Formats: sequence, structure tokens, C-alpha cells
Amino acid sequence: MRFRYEVLLLITLVGLAGVLFALRWALFPGTEFHSEMWRFLLGDVAFLFLQVAIVTVCIDRLMRARERQATLHKLNMVIGAFFSEVGSQVLGRLAVADANLAELHRELVPTGAWKTADYGAAKRFLAQHKVLMDLTACDLKGLKAVLVEEKRFLLGLLGNQSLLEHEAFSELLWALTHLGEELEIRPSLEGIPPSDLAHLATDAKRAYTQLASQWLDYVRHLQTEYPFLFSLAVRSNPFNPKADPVVH
Repeated sequence: MRFRYEVLLLITLVGLAGVLFALRWALFPGTEFHSEMWRFLLGDVAFLFLQVAIVTVCIDRLMRARERQATLHKLNMVIGAFFSEVGSQVLGRLAVADANLAELHRELVPTGAWKTADYGAAKRFLAQHKVLMDLTACDLKGLKAVLVEEKRFLLGLLGNQSLLEHEAFSELLWALTHLGEELEIRPSLEGIPPSDLAHLATDAKRAYTQLASQWLDYVRHLQTEYPFLFSLAVRSNPFNPKADPVVH
């Protein structure tokens, strides 16, 4: 419907322009004037092409870049709220269940000296890291309490328009929501049979790996934009056995 309207508008405008040119030709006869009219017409058309090029290529691109920066800023604010409210806490609870956590102690300990290449290397190491989830080492009741309590918060984030372009973070929210539902639906988390524990371990592993990856991106953003928040994230790093929130 909108396309049809635009076509009709374009035809109308071109038709009106043609009528005015014909009227001008009729009211001001003469070969010399006609040549001048064609000269100005060609000049106007050439300038029109230039104007379209400037508006569509330059100005439009600048506006899109500015809009993207604004969207990215809002997105980072949402992600920051997520980690402050629930993300960092859940990551710490899941990390203790990783039997191979010691392998991450060397690689996932960001400092103020880290550069873009360091974060890239950490992401690659994390992608190759073999996670062995041992939920017997995890406080499942405490994890359940956190996820159930924050369920409405997580679902609210999924409805945030700023997250539509961040597929990885949306997948993380779904993974955490599902893990919370799996824990909530069980009347008891004691005496769980091995088969069911393995099922929960799979859900926990999914949430843990995605959460760790997003945490690295989050810390990288803090280092650039919010050094004071970066300091707290480093001092409470769940992958650093020497992490201490107290500033010494």
C-alpha cells in the first residue's frame, strides 16, 4: 500500500514538473531562451543527482551510524543491568561446578593492561575450553532461588527492543530462563538420580558457556567506558581464585 502511494506521488510530481516546463516553453518563445532553458534544466538535473548522492550516501550513512551508536549504548546499559542484578552472581555459582575451572584461571583474568587482542585470545580459549559440569559441587538450591526470584527480570529483558539485534545475549537469557524452570519444576533437588543430574548438567553447561562469553564482552566494555565498574568486575572475577572485592 505504501509503495503504491509513493509511485502515485512520484508520477504526480513528474507530471506537474512537465506541465510547468511546457507552460514556460509556451510563454517564453524564442530559440535563445529555449537553449537557456535546456541548459538550466540539465544543470538542475545534474545538481539533483549530486544532492541525492549527498543525502543518501553521506548524510544517511552518518545518521545510521549515529543511530547504531545510540542503540549500542542502550544495549550495553541493559547488559550492565543484567550482570549487576543476576549475571555475575549466577556465573559465580556455575563456575564452581566446572571441574576444569583451573584451566581458566590463567586466561580469564582481565587487567587494566589488557588490549583488544587479549580479549580476543581469551574468547578463543574459552570457546575451546572443555567444560565438565559437576553439579554436586554446586549449590543447586541457592541457584534455583536466584533464578526463580529473577525470572520476571529475565523475561522483561527479553522484551527489551534494544536486544533485538543481539542474538547471542537473547540466547543467553533463554538458557538461564530454561535452567531456572528446570530447577523450579522439581519438588526437591536432593537425591536426584544420575540420569536427571546429567540432564540438568547439560542445561547448566549451556547457560555457563554463554554467560562466560558475554561476561568477557561486558568486562571489555567496562574497561573502555567505565573504569570504576571495571575495577569492581576484576576484583570479583569468578575465574580468579585470588579475586578479592576489598581494595588493598
